[in-house]
Amino acid sequence: MAKLCEHLEGVTSGDFPLQRTPNACEECLVEGTFWVALRECQACGHVGCCDSSTGKHATKHFHDTHHPVMRALPPANWTWCYLHEITGSLGQPTAAQK
Repeated sequence: MAKLCEHLEGVTSGDFPLQRTPNACEECLVEGTFWVALRECQACGHVGCCDSSTGKHATKHFHDTHHPVMRALPPANWTWCYLHEITGSLGQPTAAQK
């Protein structure tokens, strides 16, 4: 099994803030465009569309903010580090993180 980067090591669902727009891409709503799937930023809770979507707003958010980690929405069991271009599995939060 490949080693995770330092950004994904030990990341759990409890490490993500409340989503700012849990069921929609923030930029697609403003632009009136559609998305394929959603991604949530670990650092700030920004919700953007995936790279299969026309806007690719989650990746644009990374380039604008340098926030390296996102997860798939609705909450799925995988994460992505933009800096190292590697996927990881999302662990469950410990009692201290809940």
